[in-house]
Amino acid sequence: MATENKFYLSVQYPDPRLKETLTRSRIRRWVQAALLEPAQLTIRFVNAKEGRALNRDYRGKDYATNVLAFDYDNELIMADIILCTDILKKEAREQGKTLIAHAAHLIVHGVLHAQRYDHERSNKAAREMEALEIAILAKLGFPDPYQ
Repeated sequence: MATENKFYLSVQYPDPRLKETLTRSRIRRWVQAALLEPAQLTIRFVNAKEGRALNRDYRGKDYATNVLAFDYDNELIMADIILCTDILKKEAREQGKTLIAHAAHLIVHGVLHAQRYDHERSNKAAREMEALEIAILAKLGFPDPYQ
């Protein structure tokens, strides 16, 4: 995991409920830890309505999901990573995790997807991505999200 990659980061809060908790500087640290090469990323926090519409329109799945990563086929890593505030809060509560730990995990997960890691491709790919997430989060001081 490289820590010196240059990147451009835009953080958008059309759903502002987590703006004070999930600050740009905090998110920037998490993104940097997960980047293996230079990138241009947008992290966007949306409500359930927008999250559902994006998931339905782009993935054909008619429900809000926790994180969506849209990577663009360029030499430079470019992606929009969408987090649904409602699902993020609900999952953190249900899983007994802090909101910050769960958000860090989902952002790391989304950044890895942006770099073309795909846990749905095979069991081996899933194990590789999971191990990388665990290592990155440990480096950031977070517990194993899969425990």
